[in-house]
Amino acid sequence: MTLSVPSARAVDLRVEPVDNVLDRVELSLQARLGRDAVVRKRRSVGARTDRDTWVRIERRGLDKIGVQGWNGTECAARLEGIALPAWQGCVVWRDEDEAVMWRADETELLPGPPIGTAVLSEGPELPDEWWQAFSSSLDALAAQDTRRVATPDTVTITQALVTEAIHGAFAGDFDTTVEWWVPAHADLNWANMTAPTFCLFDWEDWGNAPRGLDSASLWGSSLPVPALADRVQQERRRDFESRDGKLMTLFVCSKILGPDAHPEDPRLEPARRMAEQIVAELQTG
Repeated sequence: MTLSVPSARAVDLRVEPVDNVLDRVELSLQARLGRDAVVRKRRSVGARTDRDTWVRIERRGLDKIGVQGWNGTECAARLEGIALPAWQGCVVWRDEDEAVMWRADETELLPGPPIGTAVLSEGPELPDEWWQAFSSSLDALAAQDTRRVATPDTVTITQALVTEAIHGAFAGDFDTTVEWWVPAHADLNWANMTAPTFCLFDWEDWGNAPRGLDSASLWGSSLPVPALADRVQQERRRDFESRDGKLMTLFVCSKILGPDAHPEDPRLEPARRMAEQIVAELQTG
């Protein structure tokens, strides 16, 4: 008999009261948080401490915590050759009133500010050294070994999920079987990288995923700025030219073009054109 895990109440931490949560984190980590400059996102809250570190606090439903747990930031501490903030410790607890858990990870401070929002509307000024560090970090990540499975948007990525997403959005008779599964960040966008010094943070969802997921995700976040999207494709050309990379581009396009798409989203038309091109290639390839 399989027991179902209750679903958590959906909340947005940008508007949800979190003072009690911040109090508990301060007590557990024995550090004061900068309450006047708290960074609030939909499912996480971040703040600087009085010992010049950063604390990221996340709320996650029990139904979104699989067998591998949700210690992605902690597990990423052993990765080599990747520019990421050093992990220092954490505190985790189960909510007394709801089917959720809270987790606060403490890391070193970022070397610079985040580049922008997840999806950019204007291209950032990034030096060649930034792009070199970006690409070498992704290459180093793909060369690691892990038993973790990526959970983009807190959903475990599987072959079935890839097939369902692609064939649910695009017609055509072509195989969606993934050949190579490699470690991926799984939440790669412009809000999770710094500049002018490159650093990749927010490692909660990393794990094995089809090759090219990260490259395709960043390309999708760059579509409102054509030159930026082209640069991502240029830097990660080997990913995009691989069959798995094409499948991941379709996977990303399926999310952009899905039923919840806003009709004025500037990503719609370039995503549609790219999807048509890839479907044609896969059908004849």
